Amino acid sequence: MMKNYINRLIALSAVLLLFCSCLKSGKSGMALNQQDSIITAARLLSMQRTADYTLVTVADPWKGGVLHRYVLVPRDADLPDGLPEGTVVRTPISQALVYSSVHTSLFNELGCLNTVKGVVDKQYFIDSAIVAGIADGTIADCGNSMNPTVERVIDMQPDAILLSPYQDASYGQIATLDIPIIECADYLEYDPLGRAEWVKFYGELLGKREAADSLYQAVVTAYNDMKKKAAGAENHPTVVTEMVISGVWHVPGGQSYMARILADAGGRYLWAHDKNTGSLALDFNQVLAVAQDADYWFIKWTNINTLEDLQGAFDLNKEMAAFKNKRVYVCDTDKTRFFDRIPFHPEVLLREFAAILHPELFPDYKNQMYHHID
Repeated sequence: MMKNYINRLIALSAVLLLFCSCLKSGKSGMALNQQDSIITAARLLSMQRTADYTLVTVADPWKGGVLHRYVLVPRDADLPDGLPEGTVVRTPISQALVYSSVHTSLFNELGCLNTVKGVVDKQYFIDSAIVAGIADGTIADCGNSMNPTVERVIDMQPDAILLSPYQDASYGQIATLDIPIIECADYLEYDPLGRAEWVKFYGELLGKREAADSLYQAVVTAYNDMKKKAAGAENHPTVVTEMVISGVWHVPGGQSYMARILADAGGRYLWAHDKNTGSLALDFNQVLAVAQDADYWFIKWTNINTLEDLQGAFDLNKEMAAFKNKRVYVCDTDKTRFFDRIPFHPEVLLREFAAILHPELFPDYKNQMYHHID
């Protein structure tokens, strides 16, 4: 699973770029207090709205401080005096080069799919409209994300590039094109609602502020209602996730995105005491020592449709109690669009886990992501 998982995570969940005239004001502009931010859950994002512009600050998740600052100014307005320093982006953007289907999926939900005029790594885009656009040439295929075809990027004349930042990134030749690069660090948020809150930034870029704000509030309400319902369950089963691949079992850390959702779903995650926000690279025996008796086992992988398949992947999987008790659930990430949908809809995954762990509370629920295998 891990190879596909990492590829999809990089390709799908980290892609934010914006192009516009990269103007910087010679003046420092008014100082905006961080407390003025409309962002409440995301730790890497802050946004301050004024009458003339929106100031967006993306924090550096690796070194601290600021990764990038954007000054969003309406396209039909004159540039105001005294802008704070930052990359000026005229909004709404209308011609975006997008690196990840996570963001094209959100664009579609906000009614702005026609803004996508170019993509990289086209094999990861499965939305029918995107696939059709690439086929008929209305959406430019700009090659590989690690080395985009610069000539095609120039030809499509983007006013924004959405890509995923990584530590010490240089972005190669596209960084020399005088096109604002929006660094989409949403994938590095480990709080589910924190990641979902980045929709406010994308809504601002697309001229869909009200729709984005409403979407986020609906997600927060649904998530918190589900969390409250799951907390009232009589039992809280123990949970293990993922599986050993090529000798390594990548277990979500105790403060990770997945661990938080499992806890909110009323599960007892067996590494909840751990302080890591990423994953732990363990061998099978290390996991077995902690999780052999786990009540439920959730796996994200492809082509695991039966317990026989799971045992075939690694024979000792049969030693897990969840295997013996037939409480294994698998999410086929290629078929469910897990990586496209969940980042901005964590309430969907929360409901899925809560319904599996507490079927008595959700008697009519039909699984959308994870299927039971026997």
